[in-house]
Amino acid sequence: MTRKRATRRRFLALSGAVGAVGMAGCADRIESAVDRDDTGSSNGTDAPDDSATPGLADGVPALETAFDSRDRFRQPGESLDDFGDLDAWTVVQGSGTADTDVVFDGEQSFRLESNGSENVIAERSLDGEDLTATDLSVAVRTTTPDSIAVNLRLVDQFGSEKVYSLRQIRYRAPDVGWFRTSPGVFQQSEPEPSLDYLDRLEVQVLHSMPEAEVWIDDLRTHETPDQGYVMLSWDDGTLDYYETAAPLHDEYGFPAVQAPVPRWAEQGVDGHMSISELQERQEAGDQIVVHGTHDPIHELDDGETIDERLRRDKQWYIDNGFEGANYIVHPHNSFDKTSLERTTDYHYCGGFNQAGNVNTTSVYGFDPLALPRTIGHDLDISKRCVDLAAKHNQCTILNFHTFEANNTMAEDDYESLLEYIDSADIEVITFDDLWKLRVADH
Repeated sequence: MTRKRATRRRFLALSGAVGAVGMAGCADRIESAVDRDDTGSSNGTDAPDDSATPGLADGVPALETAFDSRDRFRQPGESLDDFGDLDAWTVVQGSGTADTDVVFDGEQSFRLESNGSENVIAERSLDGEDLTATDLSVAVRTTTPDSIAVNLRLVDQFGSEKVYSLRQIRYRAPDVGWFRTSPGVFQQSEPEPSLDYLDRLEVQVLHSMPEAEVWIDDLRTHETPDQGYVMLSWDDGTLDYYETAAPLHDEYGFPAVQAPVPRWAEQGVDGHMSISELQERQEAGDQIVVHGTHDPIHELDDGETIDERLRRDKQWYIDNGFEGANYIVHPHNSFDKTSLERTTDYHYCGGFNQAGNVNTTSVYGFDPLALPRTIGHDLDISKRCVDLAAKHNQCTILNFHTFEANNTMAEDDYESLLEYIDSADIEVITFDDLWKLRVADH
């Protein structure tokens, strides 16, 4: 079994480290809605220098952000279709109309509706387009979130396909708004499609509800990076991570992203890390990000209440010296339009639209505060996430809580997963690394 060198962050932490040495998304269902560089460096060749990265903190960050990340990076890449003219589109299943009242950018969007419980499919020709080494992103809005998936399906002239898929939308109704998704590859046919000899693009809305309503707008293209990435995200700050998983992470030199609950750390709640143990893990190379008060944020009454909570929550992480406080894991994956508008005042990046099946992302085109994530409950699904991210040079974020829960794989399986990642052509990263990729000019 090979052991890679520790990541750059871990090396720097350890070299000066003689010093300080229940469940979020906890209510999430396990089922899907529908259904490295070799050195281990954490500063991949695709990322710019830290000094050129807007919003990247040097140490513990400030309480408020310097800019609105969702606004500043709302239209990455290059336009493929602005939906200003729908003549190129054919609705194969369901219905689709132009909407000039609900728009992400430009004069109109494309409103797609199901006729009852059937899925929705709209398509347009891609004859003459070359999407080799290209990822896609699209702005999405839906009044029927949760049990829904949005697919972008590329089909070549021979019928081979490549399917990008956002497997779940956790944006909470009724306060819905736009977000950008840049979904990773869910499946690809054999033989692989000829991306320089394409026939068509399909937008598919898959759902398991009496009806579905989705708006899409501003379809864009992005370069594909030179490698794939994986983030290992642990919520709630459990002792399972500290006592069992952390020694394995240290052995492999893999950082984790920790999202502890302040009250549980403060009060020494059984089964959870103390503040000093979390600080110890930061020194060892983990990134401690904001999880905050452990209640769904979309249930709060108004923007001022949300603002007060976000401010209070982030201040706790700052007061305790946690350098990842610019990033947030929405408790219970709960967010809506109002909460996202307020969250940008304190955080640059986070999420999640979480699913139980493969749910990956490209690194250059996602909404900074509505990333996708996969529940790490199943070893085979997690391995498939790693394989797809490595093959298509995308990012998989895998989420864990405690080994006793049904949303986290068993201890032996987790050790097997780390060994599998160690042998894969993929880099283990933190939010800092992902953020540097996202704000790069691609």
